[in-house]
Amino acid sequence: MSLHIRNLSDEKAYKAYYPALRSYFKKTFKVLGISAEYDVSMILVNEDKIHELNRDYRHIDRPTDVITFAEIDSYSELEEDELYLGDIFISVKAVKDQALEYGHSEKRELCFLFVHGLLHTLGYDHMTKDDEEVMFAHQKAILEDLK
Repeated sequence: MSLHIRNLSDEKAYKAYYPALRSYFKKTFKVLGISAEYDVSMILVNEDKIHELNRDYRHIDRPTDVITFAEIDSYSELEEDELYLGDIFISVKAVKDQALEYGHSEKRELCFLFVHGLLHTLGYDHMTKDDEEVMFAHQKAILEDLK
């Protein structure tokens, strides 16, 4: 099981949060009862890059906080030999802005966005109220100890 982290932004301080990200990566699988060994990439990007990705792939012409490119639509679709779940792009500007807006740390915001994106790579979504309740309950359980 591997979390590959790439930082394509100018924000270097987030390297201190990598151990926490790796911890929540492992905890996500534990909470969900998934024992298989999967890989995921998380890429930190600037606002222009996340805007470009959102525009080109979701056809929404504005920046976003996190965008996920999952290899599958549902965890149940995973084949035994498929180990790569996808890519999670996170905007460092959104991390800073949302941490300030919600009155918590950038570490907490980064971990929250990462777990949110990771759940998307496993096929969870929040397009309907029922799906949202399931996904957000998982987020809450995974991040219960995050400060």
